[in-house]
Amino acid sequence: MDAVKSFKGYGKVDPVEEAAFKRKTRKRLIILLVSLVVLVALIVGVVVGTITHKKNSKKNDGLNPSSTPTTSPSQSLKAVCSVTTHPDSCYTSISSIESSNLTTDPEKLFQLSLQVVHNSLQKLSALPPQWISNYTTDNPRLKNALGVCQTVFDDAIDAANESISSFNVDDGGKDEKLLSVERINDLETWLSTSLTSLETCLDSLQEVNATIIDEVKDLSKNSTEFASNSLAIVSKLLTILSQFKIPIHRKLLSETETEAKAGHSLTDFPRWVRAADRRLLQTTNTNATKPNLVVAQDGSGDFTTISEAVAKIPQKSNTRFVIYVKAGVYKEKVRLSKSLWNVMMYGDGKDKTIVSFGDNFVDGTPTFNTATFAVAGKNFIAKNMGFKNSAGAIKHQAVAFRSGSDQSVYYQCSFDAFQDTLYAHSNRQFYSECDITGTIDFIFGNSAVVFQNCNIQPRQPLSNQFVTITAQGKNDPNQNTGITIQNCDMSPLDNLKASTYLGRPWKAYSTTVIMQSSIGAFLDPQGWTEWVPNVDPPSTIFYAEYQNTGPGSDVSKRVKWAGYKSSLTASEASKYTVASFINGPSWIPESEVTFT
Repeated sequence: MDAVKSFKGYGKVDPVEEAAFKRKTRKRLIILLVSLVVLVALIVGVVVGTITHKKNSKKNDGLNPSSTPTTSPSQSLKAVCSVTTHPDSCYTSISSIESSNLTTDPEKLFQLSLQVVHNSLQKLSALPPQWISNYTTDNPRLKNALGVCQTVFDDAIDAANESISSFNVDDGGKDEKLLSVERINDLETWLSTSLTSLETCLDSLQEVNATIIDEVKDLSKNSTEFASNSLAIVSKLLTILSQFKIPIHRKLLSETETEAKAGHSLTDFPRWVRAADRRLLQTTNTNATKPNLVVAQDGSGDFTTISEAVAKIPQKSNTRFVIYVKAGVYKEKVRLSKSLWNVMMYGDGKDKTIVSFGDNFVDGTPTFNTATFAVAGKNFIAKNMGFKNSAGAIKHQAVAFRSGSDQSVYYQCSFDAFQDTLYAHSNRQFYSECDITGTIDFIFGNSAVVFQNCNIQPRQPLSNQFVTITAQGKNDPNQNTGITIQNCDMSPLDNLKASTYLGRPWKAYSTTVIMQSSIGAFLDPQGWTEWVPNVDPPSTIFYAEYQNTGPGSDVSKRVKWAGYKSSLTASEASKYTVASFINGPSWIPESEVTFT
């Protein structure tokens, strides 16, 4: 029996043992299920943690690549401000804004820096009326100079506002970085313009030997430093974002790569000029261009003066407004304010349609206000017109044309005067097939400007004067400004006997490049001259020549300044072309003006 009981055979189980086995099996299943639940929970936790860590890494606002998500806003702000020329004022000014304590994002910190600039400029712009009433009772020259300060302070605010507006673009809820190369170039341009405007106020006070210049310098010090700080941050923003491992919008590389691959020929226009504007510029038949208004001295147009037509231009228009000025000499001062956008003005030829006036510094007008024709509104185009200041050499500073118009184009125009003929004051400008004539500093200012295929004509000055073709005014290392002269012809207008130079450095970071141009025998062998006689300019300037031809292109006896380069590599020279220097391919083609 025991033997029988002990033998269970295949498939035979004792009921008691079967019950015990089932209990053990249920227990094991419960333990197994609990373990599986715990394991799944652990896996889910690890995955979620990893994803969160990666997101935090991408959004990490610290400038140090090794920084962790726990980097404090204060640490991030210090890191961002470390790239500026004035890190202490950068940190103090931005940290005073309440929201700065809530972010470590470099882009948001840059936005806060723009707010600081705007607030400071608003305070500064309220001061000129007080200065005028306090200091100018018996000094009309000082009153006029302070009037320039009021104008340029307002311009500085507008440039700062443009920066803020450009940065605040809706991304359609996609949570993408929208800082393209083109937008960064815009921001650099407008902040550079704010700094240039502040400097122009001081220049105007200096030229009348104003005793309050030190006071104005002190009062504008904060605005200058804050604008410089914002400019430094945005000019290094790509590097900052890369260091922080923050994703950069795909447009950042694709735009420049596309332009580089496409290339441009002599018959192309830079891309920032609209197709419709190309047609306006390229056509040789004036009857084919239907203007909005016509100016004619003989009464056959809508108005007999240009200023009357300008008064009818709609403000801040996004469509092109065209004014045709028939042949004649229009003796008037013309002003296109910064609220007049997308204006084109064309005539019957640079020697047929001429705007002429004679305001000058000797008779009491600040250089800034001597311009016969001045334009500030963006996207201005001039074609087949002449601009002249008739004051003559004896009246010293007398500007024929002043431009602060961003993305402006000048095609087959002439600019005729003596000292300070063409004031390329600020923003991005392009001149093609133009004639420019003058004596001292006759191409000057602090815009980002390229001259191509132009005739640059130095002329005989007063007996005790020399001739300088350029005077460039860059005064901050991060400004994207300078003068490029490319594929131009430099030859004298008359029997030029005075010592003549390519230019002289006006400010600490003056930047001028002469490339692929023909230079006549008129040029002094040393090529360039000092702003202060016998004192070498600072090493921070950048003056260079590249592949020039003609008897004046010999660089063997050029100046030995630390900031001068007698030759460049092709790669170095390419930084000063239309595509690179003024971002021309994004806007010039719309004007239909050809560029190289």
